[in-house]
Parts: sequence; C-alpha cells; structure tokens
Amino acid sequence: MYYAIMSEDITDSLPLRKQARPAHIARLEALKAEGRLLVAGPHPAIDSEDPGESGFTGSLVIAEFDSLEHAQAWADEDPYIEAGVYKAVVVKPYKVALP
Repeated sequence: MYYAIMSEDITDSLPLRKQARPAHIARLEALKAEGRLLVAGPHPAIDSEDPGESGFTGSLVIAEFDSLEHAQAWADEDPYIEAGVYKAVVVKPYKVALP
C-alpha cells in the first residue's frame, strides 16, 4: 500500500536542508530503484519552481511500504530529521484514485 509522508520544516530550514540533502536524496533514489516511489518533492516557500533563498516549508513523499509501521519507521530515519529540518512529520495511508 502507498503511504503519504508529509513533513513540515522549521523556520529558515534552508541551510540545514542543503547540508543533509545528499543523504535525503539517496534514500529516495533507493525507493525509486526498488519501484516503490510514486512521487517526492519539497513545498517551495514562495510560488516559484526555484524559491532561491526563500527555501521550502516542507516535503511530501508518497511511496509503497508493507505497513504503516514500516512507513513510519522509514520516515523516522530521514536525514532531514537528524539535521533538524523538520518540526513535524505525519504518515498516513494513501490510496491512488486518479489518473
């Protein structure tokens, strides 16, 4: 089943994001290689593809896991958590309805 991992950044998270990004992306690439990643990306702080120094306000990952517990465990190990980027993370089951 798919699970949505919705994360909210702390204020002014960009420097911390930049530091932890390679490890964060490596984990997403692993999910992609396994065919389990539906979509992933950050929420720009402004209405722009490239928010520059405005940074981001959070992230969304939708990926396939065996259970809610496995999805939560994966989310809990995100390098952005260790780096202090996220102030809150919510993991919920997700059902693909369209397209």
